[in-house]
Amino acid sequence: METTPTTDTRYQQARKRVEEIKGFYTHLVVYLVVNAFLFAIDLIDGGNWWFYWPLLGWGIAIAIHGAVTFGVEGPFGKRWEERKMRELLDEDQRLHGA
Repeated sequence: METTPTTDTRYQQARKRVEEIKGFYTHLVVYLVVNAFLFAIDLIDGGNWWFYWPLLGWGIAIAIHGAVTFGVEGPFGKRWEERKMRELLDEDQRLHGA
């Protein structure tokens, strides 16, 4: 049984995707602004060069957020979810009929 999503469903999926992308870019801009500020504080403070620690830690989080947002999936990503949903729906249809 193959169903086609309704226009409303497709709209909601597109809206959700736009929100995910917007969330990533917001996170990225905040990261850049805050770390520029931390660099400036470090520079004014005499250059003990500690700003790179939050830059590195937060940078890892940004990289993970970007990977999740733009399609680097783990073993239980969206494609797995879609396959599992189809499998369960097909099984339910086989057991209970149309």
